[in-house]
Amino acid sequence: MKILVAVDGSKPALNAVKYAIDLSAQLSNPAHVTLISAHDDAGLRHVRKHVPAGSIQDHLRELSETELKSARKLLDKAGVSHDMVIKIGHVAEQIVKTANSGKFDMVLLGSKGRSGFGDLLLGSVAQRVASCAKQAVVLVK
Repeated sequence: MKILVAVDGSKPALNAVKYAIDLSAQLSNPAHVTLISAHDDAGLRHVRKHVPAGSIQDHLRELSETELKSARKLLDKAGVSHDMVIKIGHVAEQIVKTANSGKFDMVLLGSKGRSGFGDLLLGSVAQRVASCAKQAVVLVK
């Protein structure tokens, strides 16, 4: 089974990684986990002309690598086969594209549990992934 786990450095995201570990332990064939960290650079596009070329992408990559450290440690400790992907762009869109192109069986996301009103105003990555993904999507608190 191929599992894609979205990681943003939050506690719910780490709970999703722990869920992937538990799920892998229950399967007859161990799962392969891919961690994905995605950051939207849309808000930073206006500063591109004021900073050296590539510095925004470098910053977002460093941020992703920092967010992925704890998740990778958990998977290493549990002995679960894994790799990681770093994407830049609309977060939900990048998760869905990766899930489809990588032919994943399942997508795991940490749910931050905002109110419905908060999601209405701000949008929800989990909500968008759940509505657009072809795979099973599991939200973990």
